[in-house]
Amino acid sequence: MKDLLTLVIASSNPGKTAEITDLLTDYPICIKNLADFGPIPPVVEDGETFEENAYKKASFVSRVLGLPALADDSGLVVEALDGAPGIYSARYAGEDAGDTQRCNKLLAEMKGKTNRRAAFECVISIAVPTGPALTYEARCEGLILEAPVGENGFGYDPVFYYPPLKKTFAELTRQQKSRVSHRGKALGELKDEFDKVSIWIRQHMPRQKKFNCQQEG
Repeated sequence: MKDLLTLVIASSNPGKTAEITDLLTDYPICIKNLADFGPIPPVVEDGETFEENAYKKASFVSRVLGLPALADDSGLVVEALDGAPGIYSARYAGEDAGDTQRCNKLLAEMKGKTNRRAAFECVISIAVPTGPALTYEARCEGLILEAPVGENGFGYDPVFYYPPLKKTFAELTRQQKSRVSHRGKALGELKDEFDKVSIWIRQHMPRQKKFNCQQEG
């Protein structure tokens, strides 16, 4: 049997890992995340763009673990706020703020503004220990509502209205959201080219570490 290719998701988020694993289920690949390894130092996300931060995370994890790594950086870009919150989306209301506080701050900043156009943007970076990386990016355009609607999703989903489906992201199922979201589109591009990506990784990882990739359940 051909050795499975191991790809580490530069995150401990089980939901994100499950989403990527589901997407690549038909490929000879073993998906792991940071929870499968011992603690590693946190990555300082001080880049000025989504692409810089995604690469920093993927490259750092890849070099530390000696394995190819995938990271994404994403956020909400609002026209009337000159692109804010942008790369600071997760910290928009403070380091310890939750989703509700972030949405409330955004709605307060948008009060009285007639231009409600916004977009979620996502950049995915796949890096190897030697330095090179592949990049995939996508965006999803919508509008910022004046009040939250819906119970699903996370982050700014309750205030992000997606006109083609006439619903907020928080009103969509995970499957519906994955088909149209910024991250779903970027991962879709990756999936479409995954045979080439696999070859590229193997060319840059001639002696990949062995790792137990037994599938659970």
